[in-house]
Amino acid sequence: MLAWHWLGRAGYRRVLADQHAARERVWAGADGVVLLCEHPPVITLGRSANRANVLAPGGVEVVPIERGGDVTYHGPGQLMIYPIVRLRRGVVDFLERVAAAIVDAAAVLGAPGAAWRREPAGVWVGDAKLAACGIHVARGVSVHGFALDVATPREAWARINPCGLGAPLVSLSALRGAPISVAEVAVEVGPRVVTALAMRD
Repeated sequence: MLAWHWLGRAGYRRVLADQHAARERVWAGADGVVLLCEHPPVITLGRSANRANVLAPGGVEVVPIERGGDVTYHGPGQLMIYPIVRLRRGVVDFLERVAAAIVDAAAVLGAPGAAWRREPAGVWVGDAKLAACGIHVARGVSVHGFALDVATPREAWARINPCGLGAPLVSLSALRGAPISVAEVAVEVGPRVVTALAMRD
């Protein structure tokens, strides 16, 4: 049975190892898992990353990883959503289901109007990105996932050109006009992601 777990604030490399260990279990026939956490500051480089999009790391660790996409920043104020599951209906269906769960949670939390956009991939509110995504699939099982901006300090984004897009970013707290913690958002997002991925058409 698919389950979700809130890990609190956890180092990027530790959670990456947790994802890989969970993937091994899913490959062996175990149920998947959705890991949710908040990272200390880290910059990750996807397989197609342009290092010129790392503008001013300022001592923040830069980690090349196997997911798709370009440069991303993760840190306090951002909810990381890592579904380690077997993709039974393809990548696009998987991304759409997770995005729909995020959109639903955002609306419940007072920020309606978000929507999934396939190109460029992510959850958007108008022309501003609320959640970025980047995954890696091996032998039918996903790792990595979505990064939902709950209340990332604006100055943190000056470290990078997010995903190489130069697009404006928006946080859940700004949309709802009131602060909210990453842990509070995780409680809304986790069950919705599990439900969305467990649904049968």
